[in-house]
Amino acid sequence: MRKYITIFFSLLVSSLFSQKPNYTVSKERLLKNLKKLSVFGINKNNGNDRVAYSDYDVQAREYLKEYMENLGLKVHVDYAANIIARKEGSNKKLRPIIFGSHIDAVPNGGHYDGPLGVISGIEALETILDNKIITSHPLELIIFTNEEGGVFGSRALAGKLNNDVLEIKTASGFTNGEGVDRLGGNQKRIFEVTKSSNDYHAFVELHIEQGNILNKNNIDIGVVTGIVGLKWWDVTITGFANHAGTTPMDERKDPMIAAADFILLVKNIINEIPGNQVGTVGKIEAYPGAPNVIPGEVKLSLEIRDLDESKIDFLFREIEKKAKIIASNNETTISFSSIDINASPALMNKQIQSLIIDAANELNYSFKKMPSGAGHDAQDMAIIVPSGMIFIPSVDGISHSPKEFSSDEDVYKGANILLNTILKLDKKKF
Repeated sequence: MRKYITIFFSLLVSSLFSQKPNYTVSKERLLKNLKKLSVFGINKNNGNDRVAYSDYDVQAREYLKEYMENLGLKVHVDYAANIIARKEGSNKKLRPIIFGSHIDAVPNGGHYDGPLGVISGIEALETILDNKIITSHPLELIIFTNEEGGVFGSRALAGKLNNDVLEIKTASGFTNGEGVDRLGGNQKRIFEVTKSSNDYHAFVELHIEQGNILNKNNIDIGVVTGIVGLKWWDVTITGFANHAGTTPMDERKDPMIAAADFILLVKNIINEIPGNQVGTVGKIEAYPGAPNVIPGEVKLSLEIRDLDESKIDFLFREIEKKAKIIASNNETTISFSSIDINASPALMNKQIQSLIIDAANELNYSFKKMPSGAGHDAQDMAIIVPSGMIFIPSVDGISHSPKEFSSDEDVYKGANILLNTILKLDKKKF
């Protein structure tokens, strides 16, 4: 009998010491703070008008800085106007683990895109403080500047800005340069914020999916494998303008007919190739643009997105080749002009993906590995630091809209995964 008791206690002690604690955040506090942030910029449609550099943006940032300072965190604003809140680690030689997102919105946007990652990051820090957890690495929450207007703050850190970007006017009416100064940065010294792989240990971002895969399949967590790259082109089809009433159908050189065929061509080529690539014609303009005139020229847009840049290039070459046949059949010409707004694909670090999966398994949350079809700050951070990204479901896949919504439970689960991923990263070597 004594033998069995000894074995029992041995197993019990072994279990207690081998079990890894799974920390959870305060759901009530998390949701309260997410709701509080929505006040800054909420409009009559329940939408979010907190565009970058606006008064609402200024007010929200001041509120969050004060909140984090009251937690005892060291808060500062860098030259690109990114807000950085730091909790020191026990080992001063180690590089910081960074996490965060953005709080700016598109006009009449939603209250989850960006704010989820910021408020959950603050909650993760507050939970760590509450539980007196001492991490070896310093922890830094970053609230990135003007994500919606071109992932400005993260691009500054990744060294991807130039002087022309500072002159771009944003939705607030301010240029990026003016906005940075307005938020406490310094546009004259902005290029000094550029970081390298020696500056950070790892980066992780929590975000709503902005699609309907997780929601539709009732999956708790998306483990992002990579963020798709995108390329844009202006497409010009030239024909011959003529009278709509007196020109027979078989004598027309109509670029609008060629444009219609072109749009269907894009759809067909994108669908013919296996994979998750997408192609979009989102803009079309006819000149001179009168109901009684056959257009002389039609201009369209073309966008292709995929995780593989070579695949984007292949799809474009196929579209370009077959589009010239369409143009010829309609006695028109077609030309393509690349637009310098391209973003390269960014693969998320596989080791960080594994840590996110471990956290999901330990918390008994369902998960799915998946690409991100939208751009995020993590796309630029991945250039300089091992990066990971966590998704939670978006109800009906709606985003950039007042109807954007994620359930309280999904918000809570996402914050728990972020917290535990951060703690796992503290033990991880790259």
